[in-house]
Amino acid sequence: MGSRVYVDLKEALSVGAGVYKMDLSYKKLDPKDYNKLSKLKDLQVLKLSGNEITEFPKNIGDMNNLLYFASYNNAFTSFPDDFKKLYGLNHLELSHTKIDSIPASIAYLSKLKTIKFTDTDDTLKLPTTLRYIKNLQDIQIENCIMDSFPRQLFWVSSLKFLYLSKTNTHFLSTHFERLPNLEVLILESNPITSLPNTIYLAKNLRLISIRNTKITKLPVTISQMENLALLDVRGCGMSKEYVDELKALLPSCEIRWDVPVAEKK
Repeated sequence: MGSRVYVDLKEALSVGAGVYKMDLSYKKLDPKDYNKLSKLKDLQVLKLSGNEITEFPKNIGDMNNLLYFASYNNAFTSFPDDFKKLYGLNHLELSHTKIDSIPASIAYLSKLKTIKFTDTDDTLKLPTTLRYIKNLQDIQIENCIMDSFPRQLFWVSSLKFLYLSKTNTHFLSTHFERLPNLEVLILESNPITSLPNTIYLAKNLRLISIRNTKITKLPVTISQMENLALLDVRGCGMSKEYVDELKALLPSCEIRWDVPVAEKK
């Protein structure tokens, strides 16, 4: 069911029932047709990209079966009020928008599992209500200027995958005990200079990447992270001597670092 991906909006509207997937990437959309998208009641997957639109589809909240929504290179400025009615949404991905904040009402999306937010033209403010989305497992934010202390993320206890790249993150909360399910932590290309001693309290962490940050030393408590399988410190300028220390502290962990050219030979 729903194996066909519709790429023509007019055709999909003429079909009506039974349209489950739609990819309108790089399509010039007629405004009248675009505002009828909500009539596709069976639609589960909607992808928009480069459509020269600035607003979400009209009455998007009426698309009760929508599971996946993604938009790239469309200059949306804010979420519509009825977005909170997409109770079944699992995946939300927005890239190259002009949105500067995620509304508190996102907490109504109780089945949301993944949020991906990249390349905004402004700062990005996260709501404290993220904690109420009990199924939220994956948050990825890239190339967005955020509060240097993303404390809102440390209340999402269900989180398994946290990716922050080029977000201007300077330091983190010390409350890693609030992330008991976290398995992957990626903090790449940020001006952060240290990780808190409490990082070992995220007992299920198996991958940490601090590539291209200003972190030159890790807390000794990292030795208590028995499940850590991969540590990526490339671009941090760590010496061979210090990496050898880390290998001793983490004998079961693969450590990726910048091997000197002379040593490669």
